[in-house]
Amino acid sequence: MEIIDLKGRKGLIVGIANEHSLAWSAARHFSNAGAELAITYLNDKAKPFVEPLAREAGNSLLLPCDVSRPGQLKTVFETIEREWGRLDFLLHSIAWARKEDLHGRLTDCSADGFAQSMLISCHSFIQMAKLAEPLMDKGGSLITLSFYGAEKVVDHYNVMGPVKAALEASVRYLAHEHGKKSIRVNAISAGAVATRAASGLQHFDELLNETRRRAPLRRTVEASEVGRTALILASDYMSAVTGETLYVDAGFHIQGMVFH
Repeated sequence: MEIIDLKGRKGLIVGIANEHSLAWSAARHFSNAGAELAITYLNDKAKPFVEPLAREAGNSLLLPCDVSRPGQLKTVFETIEREWGRLDFLLHSIAWARKEDLHGRLTDCSADGFAQSMLISCHSFIQMAKLAEPLMDKGGSLITLSFYGAEKVVDHYNVMGPVKAALEASVRYLAHEHGKKSIRVNAISAGAVATRAASGLQHFDELLNETRRRAPLRRTVEASEVGRTALILASDYMSAVTGETLYVDAGFHIQGMVFH
């Protein structure tokens, strides 16, 4: 059980791929705190990996959601409205880029590839904010996941850098627009964690090693540390925090150029 109590709260988790996903770590903490969850899976291929996790979380709605397919995201929210009538928090943890765009130079990224990456990784969060708004008439918390490559150049992050930068900017604008309804909007900038999504980055092991060397805590972060941060953001303990990007990266982002 968690010290934080979310009993009676309803939450939506989008982006669990398997048990290593940061979204799954967050879902476990939400569930342990007593929240009732709606969990989505990308497609039939992903469902066998996500379904047992949803059962483990208990009392969960399990719904398909490919944000690139027209109408699927809207159907998720219609189901939540029908089953629960409200939503207290959501976690957006999805990002995607074509392999050739992720592994190639930003200079060479196609317009279609850039637009698709932006649609899935950034605009989907804006859509969720719009769909969640009428279900959060008593306030709520919208959370998304970002990475240091949104702020500074990280080798091999390529197209995802400007896409995540757009996501973080969207967090600030959404926080401004929804604050009058007591809906908070924040991002977690997670340090390097070995997840399925991270495996798509070239030379990811080098980033892990660099984090261990340069971060003030001299280590990488655990998925559970990101999950606990999401839990706090979903709770009333962060009721005055909105529009922020919270770094959970062992301090890696503060270092800049360090000379020895």
